[in-house]
This record gives sequence, C-alpha cells and structure tokens, in this order.
Amino acid sequence: MRIGIDLGGHTITAARVSRDDSGRPVIELVAEAQTPLGRGVPHVLSVIAGLVADLSAGHEAEGVGLAVPGALDALRRHTKRMSNFPKEWDCLDIPDALSRALAGRGLSMPVRIENDANCYALGEGAVGEAAALSDYVVFTMGTGIGCGIVIGGRLLTGAHGLAAEGGHVVVNGNAPCGCGGMGHAETLAAADGTQRRAEAKGLPSDFRSLWAMRGDPGADLVLNATIDGMARAVATVCHLLDPDAIIIGGGMSRAPGIARVIKEAAMPYLGLPYKETLDLRVSSLGSDAALYGAALI
Repeated sequence: MRIGIDLGGHTITAARVSRDDSGRPVIELVAEAQTPLGRGVPHVLSVIAGLVADLSAGHEAEGVGLAVPGALDALRRHTKRMSNFPKEWDCLDIPDALSRALAGRGLSMPVRIENDANCYALGEGAVGEAAALSDYVVFTMGTGIGCGIVIGGRLLTGAHGLAAEGGHVVVNGNAPCGCGGMGHAETLAAADGTQRRAEAKGLPSDFRSLWAMRGDPGADLVLNATIDGMARAVATVCHLLDPDAIIIGGGMSRAPGIARVIKEAAMPYLGLPYKETLDLRVSSLGSDAALYGAALI
C-alpha cells in the first residue's frame, strides 16, 4: 500500500492506494484538507503529514508520493518554482522536509515527488484512458495548463527536469505569462486568462457558465481565443511527438463537447498525415489521476 497526495493551491487531497488481485492499482480511501492560508511550508507540510498519518493508521505504507504544482530539478528533490506558492518553497528539498514532518508524527517511510501534471499522466497510463498506450500526452486544463508526456512507456523529464511544459509552447501574440515568457498557450487557454477576457467584456467569469453561453457573440469571442490557444498546443505536440493519443483533464475538460471543439480547431494547423492520426480524448479518471500517479512514483 502506498499513499498518493495531490498538493493544490486550495485543497490537499490524499489517497491510500493498493493493488487488486490482478495487480491493478485501486484507491481504497481518500481524505482531503484545506490548503492553509498563506501556503507556508511548515503549515502545508503539517497538514500533509496529518493526512498521511490518518490514511496509514492500521496499515503499513510502503511510501508516500507527492504531486507538486511546480517545476522540479532533474533529481526530483528540489522545486525550481511554484508560481502559486510563497518563495520559501523555491529550491526546498521537499522529500527531506516532508520526511521530517512525518517523523514528528512517528512515521518513517520513503518520500518521492513529481510534477502534478506528470503524476496525472502516470495515473492515466496506469488505469485511465492511456492504459493501453506507450506514447501519449496529457494536458490538464485549469487555472494553468499542465502537461505530462510519456514516450515509449517512460515519463519524459528532460536533461534538467523541465521537459513536457506543453502549456508554455508559444502559440500567439506577446501577452506575458506567469512563467516569465510570453505568448504561451497558458496565457490564452487556461481558466485565468479566459476569466480575465470574460470579465473585461462584462461576461460571467466562471468557465462552465461561459461555455453554456456558446452562440452568444461576446462569449464566442472569448471562448474562441481559449480554444485556439489549446488547438495550437495540441497541433504542436502532434508534430513533435506523434503520440498515440492526447488526453485532456482538469476542470475545464468537463465542458460538454470540448474535446471535439478543440480537435476541430486543431485541424487547420495540422500537417496532412497528422490530421488522420490525432486522437483527442477526455480523462476518464478526473482528479483521481494525479492521486494514482503520485502513489506510483
């Protein structure tokens, strides 16, 4: 049995994951807690340690995997940048810090970390839409655009640990991105960028409400930019990687018909061979994907 944890800006979710008789990972129990205000290191780690203690009570956990919302170093120990968390997280040795927090509760077990979108991709590969695939890409569409890439059955992390940032491919214009670059898919296609454009036009900022307004000229103007940014990102990874499938997850992926709309928008950007091979799917696991992936790292 292992414990997988998904660290979010608002909620920390943890799961106890075991394997059934066939060896397939199964979530036995889920627990969650609110991310502490301020998101400071000691407070967040204390909450995580508490969740681990609760889930491991009466069970022998083999280890803890933590899905981290930020860029990591090649060794998967230190954070490079967690843009929605305080600077004190930057360059922090998270496995060491969490191990000490667990020790304070009398727990001793290995701790591993991975980028949250990579965990999402691993979860989809274990029990989700990519279970039978060896080459696939996952985009998580939410506050930002996360991305995880599996090639030949292996997670792509790159020479410096910074690979697979599909949300930061350059798609259009020079709008500044939170990462320090500009013109990235995330600036157009993520929920935050969509919300800003909607508010500027006096439209509902909630993506679900905005999506329900499709057909309204103002709403379509906002949503078309979102879809176009995502379509360009999809086309780019198709040309670079030739994946078996591209899977979209995250809160925005639950909008009815969004995969079909993105696929249609991507077609003009695709070279002829890729128009026939693009397989765009919606995650079948939802938020559980990152929990499965975290438990398996």
